[in-house]
Amino acid sequence: MKKTRSHSKKGLIILIIITVVLCVVTILKKQEQPEEYTENKSDYIDSVRPDIDVELLTPNEYSRAGIATNKITGIVIHYTANPGASAMNNRDYFEGLKDSHITKASSNFVVGLEGEIVQCVPTWEMAYASNSRNIDTVSIECCHPDETGKFNQKTYQSMVDLCAWLCLKFDLNENDVIRHYDVTGKICPKYFVEHEDAWKQFKGDVGVKLEKLKEYQ
Repeated sequence: MKKTRSHSKKGLIILIIITVVLCVVTILKKQEQPEEYTENKSDYIDSVRPDIDVELLTPNEYSRAGIATNKITGIVIHYTANPGASAMNNRDYFEGLKDSHITKASSNFVVGLEGEIVQCVPTWEMAYASNSRNIDTVSIECCHPDETGKFNQKTYQSMVDLCAWLCLKFDLNENDVIRHYDVTGKICPKYFVEHEDAWKQFKGDVGVKLEKLKEYQ
């Protein structure tokens, strides 16, 4: 009789332990699950959107694979490393990858030399731009007139406007705007990596613009 009770107690303890372990594993799995994509939507947000030329890439595995992004937690700034090329030149390069298969590359947006903004990939789809951060960031490729990588004033202003608007759209702030360099160590965007003061100024300008947008929200 005593042995039976002892076995029953051991069995109950084992059952309790297994139950606790399963509960912990379930909780941990839930915590590991990334949050799904969401964005703020309102008439105001639509009204302050910068002028964007939506020229989405043809769905294909090399530049627009249609992979859903997670919750957007950052905005990544790049430079095209293609001096003098326009936003559409760069957009068309991404489009051509579906045929050339040279590499996998794209960006959600490209900002051009005249301040034009071209959208290549929806923000709820992953672009091939920022390596490990592709899945939870919006990428912006930025054109530049020469090898220094410095952006002209028209490009710079559109970069500020677009970043501030995206921050408003995704509940971010200027500290969530990062460089490709901050993800991988690649010298991109070149001018903002080599001139830390210019990068700090850019983030500050995004912050000022964002505050103005929020003021009238």
